[in-house]
Amino acid sequence: MIALGNFLFHYRNGLFPLVYALLIIKSSPILADYRLAALFGVLVAGTGQLLRAITVGLEYIIRGGRKRQVYAEKLVQGGVFAHCRNPLYVGNYLIILGVSLASNSVLFAAVAIPFFAVAYWAIIAAEENYLRNKFGPEFDAYCARVNRLAPNFSGFGQTLAGMQFNWRRLITAEYGSAYIWMAAIILVTLKNAWLDGSHQTQPYFVWTLLSLFIAVTLAYALARLLKKLGHLKSQVNAGA
Repeated sequence: MIALGNFLFHYRNGLFPLVYALLIIKSSPILADYRLAALFGVLVAGTGQLLRAITVGLEYIIRGGRKRQVYAEKLVQGGVFAHCRNPLYVGNYLIILGVSLASNSVLFAAVAIPFFAVAYWAIIAAEENYLRNKFGPEFDAYCARVNRLAPNFSGFGQTLAGMQFNWRRLITAEYGSAYIWMAAIILVTLKNAWLDGSHQTQPYFVWTLLSLFIAVTLAYALARLLKKLGHLKSQVNAGA
């Protein structure tokens, strides 16, 4: 599992999008009403993004490793990491579940949900192996105190009281990944509207989706521009 995790961590930017490519394939629906599926999907994915946003905004962590290998300069235990050892992966998986629901595609859900469950479990195993070898007893004590995946928000108010939320780091770190899942949900909903014939019977709904797609794309472009111009620089830049 550790070897698989190291492999997936190294090649995830190339492998993971291949799963998303299944969204373009026509499939049996999960729900009879694709709009209801999209609504449920947005709620679940939005919950995952909220968890990621709180995590990144409160505490800096090198998320992309070094040279696409698992890496850590220190054992991060503050912010949400004081309540869950892998909040970013929990957030990621909620986003995957949300996109799966919103796609209303049995094919995508049947492949993506188990694939990413195994992938993230393997990556977590690889990261824990690295952290245990590097930090030893400190990491073991952290594991004994904090759950691997199930967040325990007991005392979270106390955690927040001693921290400052970094909005610039949040935007810098999250604008790309947030755009991908939001754009994906909008586009698959447009696809489902086309297959359902709603583009003819409910043109205003389709135009609303198109407007949302333009809005999130412009927001992405603005965040990217601000980052390039250096306006989002903070004391500690977020990892890639």
